[in-house]
Amino acid sequence: MDGVHDQNRLKELQKLPLERKIMITQTRLIEWYKHYDGQVYVSFSGGKDSTVLLDIARKMFPGIPAVFINTGLEFPEVRRFALSHENVTEIRPRWGRNRFGKTPGNLVTFRDILSTHGYPVVSKQVCDVLQGARRNPHSTRMQRLEGTFLRRDGGFSALDAKRWRPMYDLPVRFSDRCCDLSKKNPQHVYQKETGRKVILATMAEESLRRRTSWVQTGCNAFTKGNEASRPMSFWTNQDVLEYIRRNQLPICSVYGEIETDAKGKHHCTGCQRTGCIFCAFGAHIGKGESRFQQLKRTHPHQYEYCMSGGEFTPNPDYDPAAPAGSWNPKEIWGPSKGGYGMAKVFDWMNDIYGKDFLPYD
Repeated sequence: MDGVHDQNRLKELQKLPLERKIMITQTRLIEWYKHYDGQVYVSFSGGKDSTVLLDIARKMFPGIPAVFINTGLEFPEVRRFALSHENVTEIRPRWGRNRFGKTPGNLVTFRDILSTHGYPVVSKQVCDVLQGARRNPHSTRMQRLEGTFLRRDGGFSALDAKRWRPMYDLPVRFSDRCCDLSKKNPQHVYQKETGRKVILATMAEESLRRRTSWVQTGCNAFTKGNEASRPMSFWTNQDVLEYIRRNQLPICSVYGEIETDAKGKHHCTGCQRTGCIFCAFGAHIGKGESRFQQLKRTHPHQYEYCMSGGEFTPNPDYDPAAPAGSWNPKEIWGPSKGGYGMAKVFDWMNDIYGKDFLPYD
């Protein structure tokens, strides 16, 4: 399917001055608000990006509601900051049907997700490829892991994932479903109950998936069943920090202060990102103190539970007659009462990719 934009257009928009970006964002918000007769809301995580979005939206529409999804994985400071704002509804992720032995209506916990689906590491794309290849070793996802997946013209695909082939054999599940279960599902429930359509502060620079989504739909996606406004898609992290600085906008304390280096680049003295504190997507990227090393320093109790514990349990799908090459461990690593056991997962990956691939200690 052809998109409404292309990558070159995105680059053009990302280079615009902040004043122009604010005007375009305001235009997209007006379009969204009017299209749904004001039946919209801001998804407010308490992070700096959604804090900027909420500020822009409420300067235009003061009564617009905000929704904070309490996944149980946020910094405690972030939850307090989010709920300190007016007209913010707090919702929790819950099991919607009887799956994995979970009673409908019970809270979805991170332990549940690790036990039933797997650990979120590297990226959603990599976890998706690993899951698909393990389900079907003859699939295109396995070809991507093996480096044999070709484009229609016979050339090697940009989706090649052979770097991650060694992870296939590890006795642990990897999953890209965490965000779906803990964030998107409760968002869909809220929208079904209220009829309101979401406004998100996600940006295209954050991932390939988000860039692809913007190319296909632009900032406002009106496709029935997948309605979402992302009016800051073409912003950058530098834009967000500059907006906060110019407007002296309060942000959560975990970010620390905003400082500017000699080249004019802004950065936070505390956390550079918040989100789910145990998420390892992208944790292998960057220099200096990693997010888990920072977690150890700032929130040692949460860090200890994240890294400690873990245990092997029997693989319910183990098949002694499975063909060679299948992912078929007798036991699978997962969380225990003593903790999530993420240190062992990171150790395995550091053994494969080098001791500093996922620094956490």
